[in-house]
Amino acid sequence: MGMNLLEETLYAIKRRGKTIDDIIWIGNCDGTLIVPVSNLKTILNVEYDSGYGAQEIASDLVIVGKDWWMERHEYDGAESWNFKKLPILAPSPKLTDRVKGGMWNTLEEIMGGS
Repeated sequence: MGMNLLEETLYAIKRRGKTIDDIIWIGNCDGTLIVPVSNLKTILNVEYDSGYGAQEIASDLVIVGKDWWMERHEYDGAESWNFKKLPILAPSPKLTDRVKGGMWNTLEEIMGGS
């Protein structure tokens, strides 16, 4: 399945209410290699097969904003962006004494929604 990484990236950013101006840096997840944001449209303008098979886009590629980032997600070779937002601690968080639930439960579900 043919995909243009630039188009995919711009769409993923727009879906989250962000623009290119919200990007602080692009590179690998440990910050040792960067893509100049000014060259984003040139460097990301590549076609790749986003379908199942081998991953073609760098697996450690991230796009970082002020309180968010996007990282590459891959399942059996099918690739896409995964949007992440920096977790923020609530002013008065509730305490929990359990983290194990049934299957695919959230902490709130494990605690009975209380």
